[in-house]
Amino acid sequence: MTTTRTFEALVDEGVAAPVEGWDFSWFEGRATEERPSWGYARAMGERLARASAALDIQTGGGEVLASAPSLPPLIVATEGWPPNVAKATALLHPRGAVVVASPEDAPLPFADGAFDLVTSRHPVTTHWSEIARVLRPGGTYFSQQVGPASVFELVEYFVGPLSQDVRNGRHPDRARAAAEAAGLDVVDLRAERLRIEFHDIGAVVHFLRKVIWMVPGFTVDRYRTELRALHERIEAKGPFVAHSARFLIEARKPRHP
Repeated sequence: MTTTRTFEALVDEGVAAPVEGWDFSWFEGRATEERPSWGYARAMGERLARASAALDIQTGGGEVLASAPSLPPLIVATEGWPPNVAKATALLHPRGAVVVASPEDAPLPFADGAFDLVTSRHPVTTHWSEIARVLRPGGTYFSQQVGPASVFELVEYFVGPLSQDVRNGRHPDRARAAAEAAGLDVVDLRAERLRIEFHDIGAVVHFLRKVIWMVPGFTVDRYRTELRALHERIEAKGPFVAHSARFLIEARKPRHP
């Protein structure tokens, strides 16, 4: 059991674990997270099966897209982090998908109206005007996103209290307003908060290395004192509990201006 391992051993395991892609199987037995009730991967797969040309933005290692039972005749994925580009290419090319290395903050390298479906799971940022541009009239953007103050129990443990503006920075109401400002009609918007449990400090270390925007500049050396105190807390009191925030948004481009 992980509780028999020393602080240093657990930290070393968290540091050694690879962070490429969005495969979270390493956390099995070490951390748990409730899943949203809407089942994003299944719902995305249903939409992909009906599409003729689709784009998956910020695909990570391509794991979610690759889980779809059926892909449309034209399927493209973008990714900005080189290790993920390589992983997604290896995973998706056999499925007939083209992976394009594209920085997250750059315009999408596609013509106007190129796709009837655009998807994205947990984008770092959503460039609504670009999404609206590459969608065909009647096309759909379907995305699961990180909501406000997600896992902030853990974030604030390391960085201290954050302002209300930061805590509300990824609010679904803001996403709705931004989508509508880009000319899209929001046809579905749902939000949930979900329980997360970290069962050992190695899982905390790996999480903060993998989801790098949670605690910017995180390193074990920088936060060793806080990590050791949290390790002792988990050993004495059980799992560290936090809550993720997720929302589902589906927006459609009008068929006629």
